[in-house]
Amino acid sequence: MSATELHARALPGFDERVAQTLALLRKAARVHAGRIVQATSLGAEDMVLTDLIARHALPITLATLDTGKLHDETLALISRIEAHYGLKVQVFHPTHTAVVQFVARHGERAMFDSIELRKACCGIRKLEPLSRLLEGQGAWVTGLRREQSSQRAEVSPYEIEDTGRVKFNPLADWALADVWHYIATHDVPYNALHDQFYPSIGCAPCTRAIALGEDFRAGRWWWEDESAKECGLHVKQGVTT
Repeated sequence: MSATELHARALPGFDERVAQTLALLRKAARVHAGRIVQATSLGAEDMVLTDLIARHALPITLATLDTGKLHDETLALISRIEAHYGLKVQVFHPTHTAVVQFVARHGERAMFDSIELRKACCGIRKLEPLSRLLEGQGAWVTGLRREQSSQRAEVSPYEIEDTGRVKFNPLADWALADVWHYIATHDVPYNALHDQFYPSIGCAPCTRAIALGEDFRAGRWWWEDESAKECGLHVKQGVTT
């Protein structure tokens, strides 16, 4: 069964949520003209946002992180986006020297040894490249939803960070069914791993398929305590509005 067959449902208010999301994206692109980027994780939520950006020709740059540990299916989606939409996806990589030194010191499977080492790995492979991706930007767009996890239950449509940069979360109040209904309705390309019961996809060593009934993010860092399950990309900063 495909992810669309499993999850897509037309919930009450869907059209209104799409309209509100598009309105927020339009406003964000206008207010932050030339200084706004979608930092896409290439997950289903971000593919919805990419489709809206492309479909409505919004002047929002597309960019992603290649951590050096992504699944082949995830990497393949970058070229699929470019071919499908005719838009360029900027790709940011971790600093090669930092990765080599970390692996030499701690090994390829350091993330399993302690939370501290796993977060250090995320810092090198995700946080530092993200800082370069966001450099000079006044705003960025993410696919965060409140329903995704308890840590994200307070996600707001937009937040003002300590740096003054604005973080837009246009899908904050969308349900998983909304995401997949949109994908099915508009034939949006998505990561093939979603059809193999990977609802939330990160680096290959840190992601597994989930069983029926497990939490949406149960396949991420499954060996850690629930409260630790963030890489730091979306640690809340500043004032939420």
